[in-house]
Amino acid sequence: MKNLYELHYFEVPTVMKHRLGASEELGGELANLGVKKPLVVTDKGIVDSGILDKVLQPLKEQGVEWELFADVVFNPPLENVAAVTRSYIDNNCDGLVAVGGGSPMDVAKASGVEIAHGEPVLEYECAEGKKELTRRVPPLVCLPTTSGTGSEVTMWAVITDPAREYKFNVGGPLIAPHLALVDPLLTVSMPAHVTAGTGMDALSHAIECYTCAYAQPQTDAVALLSIEYISQYLRRAVAYSQDLEARYYMSMASMLAGLSYGAASAGAGHAIAQTMGGMFPVHHGEAVAATLGPVMEYNWMGDPTKYARIAQALGVDTHGLSEGEAALAGVEEIYCLTEDIEIPTLREMGIGEEDIDRLAQEAANDPQTIGNPRDMTLEGYKKIYQNCFQI
Repeated sequence: MKNLYELHYFEVPTVMKHRLGASEELGGELANLGVKKPLVVTDKGIVDSGILDKVLQPLKEQGVEWELFADVVFNPPLENVAAVTRSYIDNNCDGLVAVGGGSPMDVAKASGVEIAHGEPVLEYECAEGKKELTRRVPPLVCLPTTSGTGSEVTMWAVITDPAREYKFNVGGPLIAPHLALVDPLLTVSMPAHVTAGTGMDALSHAIECYTCAYAQPQTDAVALLSIEYISQYLRRAVAYSQDLEARYYMSMASMLAGLSYGAASAGAGHAIAQTMGGMFPVHHGEAVAATLGPVMEYNWMGDPTKYARIAQALGVDTHGLSEGEAALAGVEEIYCLTEDIEIPTLREMGIGEEDIDRLAQEAANDPQTIGNPRDMTLEGYKKIYQNCFQI
């Protein structure tokens, strides 16, 4: 915690309930929230996989009426949010249920802002000159189907503004879901590459929030346990999709990392991945994973004590190592993990070295830069990107 005189806060507006099969509780939980006709927000992949049928079956059995919006896309743009808002209003819904990864959950949150405030979500971007949220979103239940974003417990939504080729944040306690209903069984059908990318996104949340300038004891605690769980279970979950123990603890790791992100900023890693996703059609988790090692290699000198502790949480034997050596051993473990779970490189994602200057400039403009544990400049971002192409 860099500034002991600054007033810190840690708020958890979201109720968290979890178990294998927790999605079976959806009908009763909606009734507890007073929701009689929810709009279910998801994407075509969730529908095609059969996951949505599993989630909605208890509602059918209980005679609960709902409407469906299944057209969420990854890196969701403003028009996706607006379409959900129109569907909610046109169908006289009184609550939201988000089923999926970060995109459906973020779209549901952002639409909730529009429904509550009667204006486009862009008016409430976390940026100077924009409006503050003043009203709670409608009752919102999130059922994550990946173990990565932690959006089911964060107070943020990330939306793409195509006009600027830019991802922006909107957030605060008023946007947080009312209930996170975490059922690890919903994650079992994730392909290995999705398990890998989303798991590394959770790991990045935990590492960046543990080391960022806004860290505090509450975020440190949940971030460290998240790192420990991921180091133990991510390889297992990638290797064998039906490993329910691994799926359970990856779901817990994602939720814990989301809690660490809820009250803190991240840093250079998410500034890089978030801006990259606004400019190129890359999946956020893979972008984070491909850049996490170089970001840590650049950042460790800003807080070697914490980076040495990260190494221990990752399972590295730091006995006999100096603090700096332990920190760098942790960075090396991230490189090994990334290779083991076959994360694609930036070049394999279609990004070239000729894009570095533009990518670095956009990352330097991202507000998450200010939370980075090492002073970050445009040249620093260029150096990180250059290291990414050396992998």
